[in-house]
Amino acid sequence: MDDQTPDTRPGTATITITRTDERDIKDRQVIMSIDGQHVATLLFGQSATRTIAAGEHTLRANNTLVWKTVTFDVAAGQHARFSILNRAVSGTEWLIALLGVCPIAVTMTREDGPLLSAPRRDADA
Repeated sequence: MDDQTPDTRPGTATITITRTDERDIKDRQVIMSIDGQHVATLLFGQSATRTIAAGEHTLRANNTLVWKTVTFDVAAGQHARFSILNRAVSGTEWLIALLGVCPIAVTMTREDGPLLSAPRRDADA
């Protein structure tokens, strides 16, 4: 995926979302949106960098089976970094070897600072 060159205008910030964690099951795309606007569809090994307005935002990850949403704040000039992980639900990894499938979940981690809200599974999606 081609990354956007970060914008350095006043009042803007940068966000990078990566999907490179070796614990990832390396299956299914993860569709990323910020404030309801699609920003990237990530396969394992990909990342995306975008310029956003400084302030509070909502980041959503959707692997077409489950959704996770977090709220975060980013200051002007700051670079927010998130790691996305499509993982097997704990205790079900053996199903991958047996059937080739298992229940999966999405994990989002901010690597450079705190979230304003804990990751939550969306009930309305």
